[in-house]
Amino acid sequence: MAEINGLNPECLMKVVESVKANWQTGKTVWNATAKWNKGFNVKTGSRGFTMKVDEPDMLCGTDEAANPVELVLQAYGACLAIGFVMNAAVRGIKVQSLELDLEGEIDLPGFLGLEPPEELGMDNLPGYKNIKTLLKVKADADKATLDSLLSDVTRTSPVGVTLSRAVALEAELEGL
Repeated sequence: MAEINGLNPECLMKVVESVKANWQTGKTVWNATAKWNKGFNVKTGSRGFTMKVDEPDMLCGTDEAANPVELVLQAYGACLAIGFVMNAAVRGIKVQSLELDLEGEIDLPGFLGLEPPEELGMDNLPGYKNIKTLLKVKADADKATLDSLLSDVTRTSPVGVTLSRAVALEAELEGL
């Protein structure tokens, strides 16, 4: 089968069939590392790929890289883009271009351990209150088909689903 959107739909369907044939192959574990350097400079990594993380000037960082909450937006945008072109390819939809703009709102008091005045309507939780995404897509399908595709993609986005529900988090100390 010919490639669609730079992907081999036959290969994608083999992954689906492989998981259906042995459901245990669908249970995966992913790993990452984070190593602090100085200030707000952190180097993160997964599978040999590394990224630098920092905070902007407004939070007393050196503004040398995106900060963690920006990386969350980037991860969600990348996940949606990957899901969109993958699902489009499997459906035979050719995508000529796809750009996503993401915007998330965070009130800083929660991160800073502060209780804002109630009348300001600010959230004292240290995380996103909402995330808005605009997909700009050019594809060989009508709007109704693309809307249906987007609905399926947002419903099955691992990053989106992770952001939308509670996840059990554990952290423990070990001396170095």
